[in-house]
Amino acid sequence: MSLRYQINIRILISSLCILILGGSIAIWQARDAVNKEVDSSINLAVQLITFGFSQASQTPFHETDWLPKLNSLNQTRHLSIQLKEPSGQIISFAHKNQQTNNDERPPQWFINLVAAHYPKVEHQITSFKGEQITLIIQANPLDEITEVWQESIAFFSSLFLLTLFTFLAVNLAFNKALKSIAVIVNALKVIETGHYQQKLPNFSIQEYDNIAKAINHMTGELDAGQQENRALTQHTLEIQEDERQRLSQELHDELGQSLTAIKVMAVTAGRSQAGAMGTRADIKQTTDSIVTICDHLMTVVRSMMHQLHPLVLTELGLKATMEDLLNHWSIRNPELKLTITCPDEVDFLEQKITIQIFRVVQECLTNIVRHAQAKQAAINLEIEHQGKTGAALRLQVTDDGQGCAIDKIKTGFGLLGMKERINSLGGELTIQTQPHQGMSIIATIPLP
Repeated sequence: MSLRYQINIRILISSLCILILGGSIAIWQARDAVNKEVDSSINLAVQLITFGFSQASQTPFHETDWLPKLNSLNQTRHLSIQLKEPSGQIISFAHKNQQTNNDERPPQWFINLVAAHYPKVEHQITSFKGEQITLIIQANPLDEITEVWQESIAFFSSLFLLTLFTFLAVNLAFNKALKSIAVIVNALKVIETGHYQQKLPNFSIQEYDNIAKAINHMTGELDAGQQENRALTQHTLEIQEDERQRLSQELHDELGQSLTAIKVMAVTAGRSQAGAMGTRADIKQTTDSIVTICDHLMTVVRSMMHQLHPLVLTELGLKATMEDLLNHWSIRNPELKLTITCPDEVDFLEQKITIQIFRVVQECLTNIVRHAQAKQAAINLEIEHQGKTGAALRLQVTDDGQGCAIDKIKTGFGLLGMKERINSLGGELTIQTQPHQGMSIIATIPLP
């Protein structure tokens, strides 16, 4: 159901409720007004007639002359006044303002709702001749009901015109609003396809303009994230190619040459033994060279295997791997004091978490050595238990290097890589730093 349809339905229902309520109040007020008007007219007529007959001794007149004059009064237009003589004869005169036009007559259902039961009023009066005359007054509120009906028609006509005007005003207002919504929806459909450069225009309606600004900000962030992901993906592919090229070069230079030398030495030793030209000293020298070359090959292979994947991480766990990593960096950088705090519980973490934590720490140490100019660095790894909400792994790498302003941190591929690693685990990585006060990198990863 569209918004326009819902609004129109609500306006229609509200108008019907107002119409019913207003109609009920109008009928109640009309009924009350007719009753008051009839009662007032009856009281006035009785007083006038009583006063008129009390003056009969001073100014003689006949009731047949006086009654038409009374009927001509506008205040008695709701009454039917008759005189009943002692002989039983009824004297009646039609009211001049009597409603005779059927076209103006209200519908019968309205008359039934408004009119009430009006009993005949009989009043005994003594005429100037001393005769007892019965005054009969019967209410006839049709004129008043007609006026009330016309007022009600005017009221309901005004309400109908007001409802119609409200419909038109709401639809005109919604036309502009719905056009803005259509623009926003179409833009979102374009953004859904990955075109984050799509921008919404400014709107004259403040609420829609705020939505447009929020969407534009969101698409800007998505576009920046998409660009970063593309750059990171490209960088990752370049690293893979460089790594493959380097491994290929090392395999060619180290393993190829060493194996060729071993083969040459073995052939030479075999020929020397076959020709009886060699001595034990030559054979001993050849075997020592072979052992030295094999030791070198083992060192090269272990280094390559460690770079590809640290086997100690799989065999001994994260804690031993971290300690081995720090020892390796301490030997290469004796001027940097490295400390680590790591509980034994980390050895029971999932492998996908341990390898990412290891790579993040590895990248942090690389950045400290290259850029921080620090004298001390501390690695703190702990598992925080959060009651019923589960647990979280918290990694903090802190150094006392030169630091920098937080808004001047260059978003290099190292930081992007660390953020992607932590985000892939559903965690969050934050950086805290100030000039000349070192840097702290904190990663929090929820644990299942």
